[in-house]
Amino acid sequence: MPIYGMYFSPGILAITVVVMIVSYIVSSRLKNKFKKYSKIPLQSGMSGKEVAEAMLRDHGIYDVKVISVGGNLTDHYNPQNKTVNLSAEVYAGRSAAAAAIAAHECGHAVQHATAYSMLQLRSALVPVQSISARLMNILMFGFIFGGFFMRGHAQIFLMIYLGCYAVFTLFSLVTLPVEFDASARALSWIGQRSIVTREEYNYSKDALKWAAMTYVVAALGTLATFLYYLSMFAGGSDD
Repeated sequence: MPIYGMYFSPGILAITVVVMIVSYIVSSRLKNKFKKYSKIPLQSGMSGKEVAEAMLRDHGIYDVKVISVGGNLTDHYNPQNKTVNLSAEVYAGRSAAAAAIAAHECGHAVQHATAYSMLQLRSALVPVQSISARLMNILMFGFIFGGFFMRGHAQIFLMIYLGCYAVFTLFSLVTLPVEFDASARALSWIGQRSIVTREEYNYSKDALKWAAMTYVVAALGTLATFLYYLSMFAGGSDD
């Protein structure tokens, strides 16, 4: 297999374009859903911050802080410093969208507190992924600018590159159950605690569904790219 084939083949370009288009559609849909549901006030009148703090208390979690961060849809849970980071619109928002996202991020905090296996696996993969990213950058630089010096050893370097990309693929796939589980915990809790009405629950569920779709698209794109690389490598190995 030619060294440059992995990066500039029609198949890779096609996968990249398709993933970019689908990602844009899903991202736009998510933003529109969030904007729509942000305009629907909760009958309970609770803010995202209050929803998050209530969910943490109900699960016996008292060492996690709920803080506000800048940006739009930048909400996340940080297991290192145990903080639920909510964007300003979610932190102060009193809507179905704000309640859904705040509860979802607390779902990750509950996963952390209960040692949820898939979250532990994803956390364990973080340093491996970081090392793989650096190694892939070095190999890519070598493939593009140092192909002459790699002659006779290209297959070895390509195997290493595929191994690194496999780590990225695994991380993307492991992220899916982590995100789905956090949403399931969030929806179960806000429903049982009557944080939302039946109609508001449906809005929250729809918002989280589209948020999850962004991870699904990313995972499928990464998997498709990996399988394409693998098929090219296998084909090259047979030559």
